[in-house]
Amino acid sequence: MTPFLNRLKQTLTRARDGFAAIRVLGREGRPLDSAFWEDFEDLLIAADFGVPTAEKIVRGLKAVATQEAWSTGDQAVARFRRDVERFLTIDDAALHVTAAPAVMLVVGVNGSGKTTTLGKLAKYFRDQGKRVMLVAADTFRAAAAEQLAIWAERTGSELVRGNEGADPAAVAFDGIKAGTARGADVILIDTAGRLQTKSNLMEELKKIRHVIEREIGAPPAETLLVLDGTTGQNALSQARLFHEVTPLTGAVVTKLDSTAKGGILVAIVEELEIPIKLVGVGERPEDLGPFVPGAFTETLFEGSSIS
Repeated sequence: MTPFLNRLKQTLTRARDGFAAIRVLGREGRPLDSAFWEDFEDLLIAADFGVPTAEKIVRGLKAVATQEAWSTGDQAVARFRRDVERFLTIDDAALHVTAAPAVMLVVGVNGSGKTTTLGKLAKYFRDQGKRVMLVAADTFRAAAAEQLAIWAERTGSELVRGNEGADPAAVAFDGIKAGTARGADVILIDTAGRLQTKSNLMEELKKIRHVIEREIGAPPAETLLVLDGTTGQNALSQARLFHEVTPLTGAVVTKLDSTAKGGILVAIVEELEIPIKLVGVGERPEDLGPFVPGAFTETLFEGSSIS
């Protein structure tokens, strides 16, 4: 097991606690009656699966229970455990960095850990020997550019930034030009996340995406949405909003070491049909890594006698 997966296992305490109740519900011998299904759905909602996803899971399990003549709750929970891993395992979950430069657009609301995630991504790619260009296109928050400057110095990446209040699309243009000219392998573009000015924000994102497509002749290699895992269903509503404006290729879920409950990852995949590509489990640069559904599911159900 890699150091990152070890760290993931150590930090998912809150999420594991939420699933402990589901494990208990699946104790051997409990009848598969209406009370079981009601309790099961309630526990899914409490674990941040959300009402629509919880209802869909229960409907599906009920159908299989009828087909296979299940009689006890442990059969349903065992099937649920297997289904969670299968459901979270989506094709195309790897980051696309084959073309050079691979332009990645990173979006999300302020406070989600977006700019920090860009810095950690820079380290992730620098550790692979890639040349990285950071682009501070969040020009409405001076701290974002300063934060990226620190990450650029720390990781040995290059940085393009504009003046405070500059046109974000123009900064993105400058970053792509500079990255291409300097032989960057990866260009990471930060963006504003001010949902309180939703219409302006979304127009800015459209302009930035248009600039990328015009300059490289293709959509971004990745459009990653950074979500704070502790915000539960609010994260899902944010995901819908961003997905409407700039089609997402994947999500990065941060702060899984805090109070995240785990079910939100399933809800995101169910709602948007995009993979969770990376997860963050702490503040250190090395606390960002690829999402591995099998390891995640094993950790959530750790201690269970259900296989």
